[in-house]
Amino acid sequence: MTSQNPVSRSPRSAAVIGAGQTGVTAALGLLDAGFTVTLYSDRDQRSLRDDVPATGTALEFGETQQAEAALGLDSYTGRAPRHTGLSVRIAGPDNAELIAFDGTFDGYVGVAVDTRLKADERLTAFLERGGDFIVEPVTVESLDAIAAANDLTLVATGRGGLADLFPIDEQRTVYDKPQRSLLTVTVTGLDFDPGVFAHRSPAGGAHSLFSILAEQGEAWWGPYLHKDAGPSWAFLGWARPGSDWETRFAAADSAESALRIVKDLYRDYIDWDLPEVQATRVIPEDPHSWLKGAVRPVVRAGVGHTAGGHPVAALGDTAVAYDPVAGQGAQSGLIQAQRLVAAAAVHEGAFDEQWITEQYAAFLSARSDAAAKVTRLFLSDPAFADIGGQFFATAAVDPKFASALVGLLHRPQPFLPIDSPADAAAYITEVTGVDAGELLAKFAPAGRFERSTFAPATVG
Repeated sequence: MTSQNPVSRSPRSAAVIGAGQTGVTAALGLLDAGFTVTLYSDRDQRSLRDDVPATGTALEFGETQQAEAALGLDSYTGRAPRHTGLSVRIAGPDNAELIAFDGTFDGYVGVAVDTRLKADERLTAFLERGGDFIVEPVTVESLDAIAAANDLTLVATGRGGLADLFPIDEQRTVYDKPQRSLLTVTVTGLDFDPGVFAHRSPAGGAHSLFSILAEQGEAWWGPYLHKDAGPSWAFLGWARPGSDWETRFAAADSAESALRIVKDLYRDYIDWDLPEVQATRVIPEDPHSWLKGAVRPVVRAGVGHTAGGHPVAALGDTAVAYDPVAGQGAQSGLIQAQRLVAAAAVHEGAFDEQWITEQYAAFLSARSDAAAKVTRLFLSDPAFADIGGQFFATAAVDPKFASALVGLLHRPQPFLPIDSPADAAAYITEVTGVDAGELLAKFAPAGRFERSTFAPATVG
């Protein structure tokens, strides 16, 4: 007969470098699992909340919310405005309006939460439960002493050259440079009722919006929970290299200028959504409610070594950096954190190179490889042009497949084995129960998308 109680032992120690939402989630999880945990950051708690922009919109779906729940953490589904679907519009060359569909999320919702809010609240819980928070920059040199003093060390930041400890996985890293220039801004001025973006979907403001313009890039609007303003909306745009959008995005230098650029963009390119966009306004109490930049999608080795030979584990963006077009970065990091905490909690041996490598390989197989592939699909990667054509055209004629297609953002694994148009057709038939060719034969270009007639309420 075996005991159900764990073997009594001295608390094991862990260090987490980086106090963004992924790092602090892992730190809090390890603390609750019985570790003594030290969390390192180059900024104090107030600065982390108020002196930096949010790192993207951090849109999360069901699998990530389940990972947070497994750690006993708030997934914010009761506090943030919910996404219940995704409305898609695709314009081809010369802005020809081709594809329109509305995919409803099946059995899950999406929530986009300000990463500064989530990290701040989890850091507060970490400190209240006895975690040690050290505010100092961690360098490659100082990491060696930290790793030597702890049983397990997780690196959730690439600052100070720490990312270079983890070699790039050349087989999994497809791109040698960023595929898009990015611009994001958080705004108020819109509600979430069915009258908002009603031309897109009967769900109105409960659905987020995704527009793809073949010659320019992609644009997304979605409900958001801002750290100060509460329920709000976020815009995230991706500009193709050499496009007019890229030039416009580069000119942003404040929240006000970013929103002005977005409004002009919708006036000139996406006028079907213009009335709602014109009604938005910036959040004056947060001058950091915008961000521009570019992300090179990179997959690194999961284990690195300090100068003294101590193994350390890559976590979150340090391990895998995704283009945010498919919303996989925040989701992937949190899922990886939960998996690492669960595995560490029951592991009896050393957290050596073999253990870290095994956990990382399992994470790549269970989530990251599929998430990276779905990201390439939504980036309109030429390697998936024929597959994407089938998928998006079918979604325009079959609501069931539209839901399955947007569901790949929640659970990307079904896309992993799809490598050819024949594979895509088989998947379409599997999902819909109808021959893929029969469905594709029904597709016709939209011709002209329905335009918004939204009029903001006025105060009498």
